[in-house]
Amino acid sequence: MSAPSHRPSVLFVCVHNAGRSQMAAAFLAHLAGDRVAVRSAGSTPADTVNPAVVEAMKEVGIDISAETPKVLTADAVRASDVVITMGCGDTCPVFPGKRYLDWQLDDPAGQGVDAVRPIRDEIERRIRELVNELAA
Repeated sequence: MSAPSHRPSVLFVCVHNAGRSQMAAAFLAHLAGDRVAVRSAGSTPADTVNPAVVEAMKEVGIDISAETPKVLTADAVRASDVVITMGCGDTCPVFPGKRYLDWQLDDPAGQGVDAVRPIRDEIERRIRELVNELAA
């Protein structure tokens, strides 16, 4: 029997931490369970999670209504193995030794649930790939 390996930590970052990064974090927590530590944050967090995003996630059985946008800190980046940015550009701090991925995704801010669904589905597809990769 092998010793338990290091649990990978993933941080999702977008500008407002109210849409894309919240959906990504929720999908990863849902699909990977406690095998992965999951965080999300925003460079300029909104006051609340986008209601259309909450609704779109509810449609796939994931409730994020209790989530709140969090401010991005250097400590959160330092504590993460993989940092996935979603349109925060140069505002994301970069530390050596971290793996960075930049996911180009439409911003759901100000969009209705119909516009959020394809973004949600693309995020889920990418998260499923990431889960397989992290498990390998």
